[in-house]
Amino acid sequence: MSSIRKRHFCTLLALACSVIVMGACSPSDPQQASNNTSETKQMKNTQQTIIDTHPHAAQGEGKPVVYQVFTRLFGNTNETNKPWGTLEENGVGKFSDFDAAALQSIKALGASYVWYTGVPHHAVVNDYTDNVYKELGITLDDPDVVKGRAGSPYAVKDYYNVNPDLADDPANRLAEFEALIERTHEQQLKVIIDIVPNHVARAYESLSKPEGVSDFGENDNTDLEYARDNNFYYVVGEAFKVPLSENGYKPLGGEAHPLSDGKFVEMPAKWTGNGARESQPSANDWYETIKVNYGVKPDGSYDFDRLPKEYADKSLSQHAAFWQDKSVPDSWIKFEQIVHYWLDKGVDGFRYDMAEMVPVEFWSFLNSSIKAKNPDAFLLAEVYNPSLYREYLQLGKMDYLYDKVEFYDSLKLLMQGKGDAQALEDIQLSLADIELHMLHFLENHDEQRIASDEFAGSAEKGKPAMVVSALISKSPTMLYFAQDVGEDGSEETGFGDPSRTTIFDYAGVPAHQRYMNNGKFDGGQSTEFEKQLRAFYERVMLISANHPTMLGKYQSLHSFNVTSAQVDSTNEYSNAQFAFVRWTENKALIVVSNFSEDDLSTVTVKLPISLLTEWQVSEGAYAANDLLNGIAYEMQVARKRSDAFVSVQLNGLQSVVLEVNLKEQLK
Repeated sequence: MSSIRKRHFCTLLALACSVIVMGACSPSDPQQASNNTSETKQMKNTQQTIIDTHPHAAQGEGKPVVYQVFTRLFGNTNETNKPWGTLEENGVGKFSDFDAAALQSIKALGASYVWYTGVPHHAVVNDYTDNVYKELGITLDDPDVVKGRAGSPYAVKDYYNVNPDLADDPANRLAEFEALIERTHEQQLKVIIDIVPNHVARAYESLSKPEGVSDFGENDNTDLEYARDNNFYYVVGEAFKVPLSENGYKPLGGEAHPLSDGKFVEMPAKWTGNGARESQPSANDWYETIKVNYGVKPDGSYDFDRLPKEYADKSLSQHAAFWQDKSVPDSWIKFEQIVHYWLDKGVDGFRYDMAEMVPVEFWSFLNSSIKAKNPDAFLLAEVYNPSLYREYLQLGKMDYLYDKVEFYDSLKLLMQGKGDAQALEDIQLSLADIELHMLHFLENHDEQRIASDEFAGSAEKGKPAMVVSALISKSPTMLYFAQDVGEDGSEETGFGDPSRTTIFDYAGVPAHQRYMNNGKFDGGQSTEFEKQLRAFYERVMLISANHPTMLGKYQSLHSFNVTSAQVDSTNEYSNAQFAFVRWTENKALIVVSNFSEDDLSTVTVKLPISLLTEWQVSEGAYAANDLLNGIAYEMQVARKRSDAFVSVQLNGLQSVVLEVNLKEQLK
């Protein structure tokens, strides 16, 4: 992971100034007095670091875009969507669906990384024990401990092979995935897969592990609840019992299956993935998984060397050296073997599921080992506790964390018409020292679709949030497949409720299928709205991936303008809008997003004098071209930079991204 870049806050105090767009008039003296006060606060919202190139691959001069695809669903053209339907009834996507056309359609969204979700072989109900596949040795999974028919990708059964459902020929499944890695690289895209260190499937058994590698639990002493080198925790003397059904739930919707009998043989019972210690977990526990032991005793104390706090400022090589002579728990070694196996096959990075449930020392050990092999590896972690962010970045040597609990959750409220845009400014300020490392997203496999009734009810409401999310910081942006065409996730597919696209069952994704157009990936069956939405996403994400200001300086303009609008009754700027600016030595992007559904005739966005002073702009006109909507504006700088503001018209849910060449005035 690159070292965390500290942001320095500008402390200059100055008089308010203005930039005039499309002939807006100058502010009055009371406004100027108000601006003097608000600019003092505004200086705290400046991030003053420019970086030449991003630590990880981007398409152009901007920052990385990660395209998350649920591999099982992406290429499926079957539209049946029968609840609990079989693979034969509902269809399934394959590795081979990701041909040049598919990958180019992903790249058109600015992507430089593809996160193929659901690749490692996880528990599935589909039968691979019949005569056709019997030689593969894949055991039949028990529906009593599998969620859905297709299974959760986070209940991994064999880390050394891939999901047989995804292969045209299950016997050749690993080679087919290796071919997909090669095709992805041919399109100048990089490959990310999941690693789920906290838990494995209850029936974990690797058929493909390399020589000298033992299975999880193979050498455990099951007479002990805990031992440092056991891979699991045990409920000694008690057999596992399937959870009691809740709300009438029946595996496979009640369909008969030879193993669906309310029983699963596991003696002694193991702790469940979310940490439940009972032999019979509840239906709300992660009962299909087993908790992995990392040397954390049942009382919470640690059975390994602690990493000194000063290692937060030490290099990856120093972290690797720290562990060189240390004895570590067996589970640490097993996961190191797993990630090196996939790195050797050409995988470029990993997304770590529920990383905060695993001690930070393990991450220091693992990530320093990964980076010694591939310094450019992309390491993304799921951490939802803001108090742990810096620990997992600095001590754990993660590259990126989800910015969910603060930034995403605040954007969600705004999309739902409940939020206050001031929260966005405050969050960016609080994360200023680590903003490069806080990955932004609006959808992923865990979250509700924006267009679902349970979220915002319309993909249109996600547009201003997407602009802000993608352009506000140096951090990578992640898109979930079909987000760009407004998929609403409304299908009843089996396990789980609508609003999230299923990760448990076989299904087609209607809006994506229309865009896919039987493998052409040209939007040939998309509705007019879906085509326009896709074009919008392409414009936003290509700015994110290619515009040099993404690696430049940032300043929020929000609170400064809320204060200014309070003394100007003609100015419609409010906490339902959000404005900020990013800039380099030569260019600036002034971004204004309207989270309200109301059209606004006059939104006046003031720019603090510190910006014009740093930009060294002179009195006169500068082109301000809206990169989103293709409209040419003019930016007028008043005499001696004494008096200015940017005035734009915004339709409901509209954004403008004004590009200004700071070194070239209009004639």
